[in-house]
Amino acid sequence: MDFPVFIMIIFASSFVASFIQRVSGFGFGIFMMTILPLVMPSYGEATALSGLLALVNSMYICIRMWKQIPWKKLLPILITFIVVSFFAIRWVAGMDGRVLKHILGGILIFVSIYFFFISERIRVKPTMGVQLAMGTASGLMGGFFAMQGPPAVLYFIACTDSKEEYLAITQAFFFIGNSMMTLFRAGNGFVTATVGLCWLWGIVAVFLGIWVGAMVFRRITLPSLRKVIYAYMAVSGLLAILA
Repeated sequence: MDFPVFIMIIFASSFVASFIQRVSGFGFGIFMMTILPLVMPSYGEATALSGLLALVNSMYICIRMWKQIPWKKLLPILITFIVVSFFAIRWVAGMDGRVLKHILGGILIFVSIYFFFISERIRVKPTMGVQLAMGTASGLMGGFFAMQGPPAVLYFIACTDSKEEYLAITQAFFFIGNSMMTLFRAGNGFVTATVGLCWLWGIVAVFLGIWVGAMVFRRITLPSLRKVIYAYMAVSGLLAILA
């Protein structure tokens, strides 16, 4: 692949993922991992780049809303996530990238079906057991596939009392979680020079996506946007399985 085309793909995917995150509160890693495993030199580098860019995406809102973060609701699931993701990332280092892409394809299809047909019917109670379970599931999905959002968001929706509290707790989770996973991935050799170069290009697109997403947030129907995203995820998952 030509270098200009490669950079354009990184830039475009970073912009769209950032836009999605700004509009819906999550989804950055889900979108990025439909693209990056196909163009990055290795699967581990794809997860590292996705995590680094997602970190930047959530950092601004996290810092701005720091005083509104409900730490008692966040810490149990966050600590569980960090511990589980540490081991998941170590396991990725010894796994075959092609196999992981196929597993990722299946996960994408499952997640798209879940959000299309099931998520609105499920309500979880914000108990300690739920936090540990969701933290474990999120840690596995984050470590293996750089898409820790779905299990955590299910808990955050149940435990928060306002959209401001929801936004604060989700972005704090993504910011702190991705920061720790970046350290874990660097220790396993996934943060390479290629990842650094792509990050420099992608970060510009991330801020552009945040800006555009903020402008169109009030003009777009969120359910319609989500349906397009979930349909795209299902198609991407099928392509990943067949590749």
